[in-house]
Amino acid sequence: MPAPATDTDIGILDTTAAAAAPAVPPPAPAAPTLPVPERAPQASAAASAGATMRHAPRKVELDLAKMRDEGMVTAAGGRTSLLEDFRIIKRPLLKRAFDAEGNNGKPGNLIMMTSSLPGEGKTYCAINLAMSIAMELDHTVLLVDADVARPSVLRTLGLPAQRGLMDLLIDDKLDVSDVLLRTNVDTLSILAAGTSTPRATELLASSTMASLVNEIAHRYPDRIVIFDSPPLLLTSEARALASHMGQIVVVVEAQTTTQHAVKEALHQLDGYDNVNLIYNKTRDIPGIEETYDYHYG
Repeated sequence: MPAPATDTDIGILDTTAAAAAPAVPPPAPAAPTLPVPERAPQASAAASAGATMRHAPRKVELDLAKMRDEGMVTAAGGRTSLLEDFRIIKRPLLKRAFDAEGNNGKPGNLIMMTSSLPGEGKTYCAINLAMSIAMELDHTVLLVDADVARPSVLRTLGLPAQRGLMDLLIDDKLDVSDVLLRTNVDTLSILAAGTSTPRATELLASSTMASLVNEIAHRYPDRIVIFDSPPLLLTSEARALASHMGQIVVVVEAQTTTQHAVKEALHQLDGYDNVNLIYNKTRDIPGIEETYDYHYG
């Protein structure tokens, strides 16, 4: 169903833009516990050479027409206010992505998308930011569902649950290529949340996670990695994840999220550089199909 015509104020630090954001779906149910199948035995030649046999990433098909109809960014969707808004949103993030200075010494191409509370549109923004960056000529994108308690990236995209991030942290025999999902958008890959575990916070704060994010940050020199994180005020997992990130984006739903909640969320991020705000404010404008404005502070 096409997204309604809206006028949305979206801001990043000193920059604000308007976007047409559809209603955010309710939080997904708790992630199912998926079995982690045993790896296939290594080929004898590879074993004798001391090499590790890896699987080619699995490919999944995104229903781009359905995504467009649901108000998401797609390359074939034409020039819309939503597309223009995310072009504005991504530009300062890309500028800082490979900045050798700042970012608390963390890779700037690791971008965490979060919110104060559930339902503010963080997953919607994470997907659209990934789709917008995937349209760049000089970058590829990895979208990671790191909301491991209630993952919703695959559900929003109409894809079934898969092994993913948690499985990589639990099973040291797995490689990123074993669980990575390639898509029919050539420059976009997805890493699912994976198997549910009660030790998610500890795993996200572990040295194993630090090694993993360092690997995916540096494996490809043109890669931007977007993490859809849990809400800051709901679990401790978001703070554990933030410790690895070079840039953090906090989505704020206007006229719904209280000022107190926003202050508390930002307090959780004290000491982090490059914390950005996206202000999501939607107002219906009858008779106008698509509108957007840009305001510079």
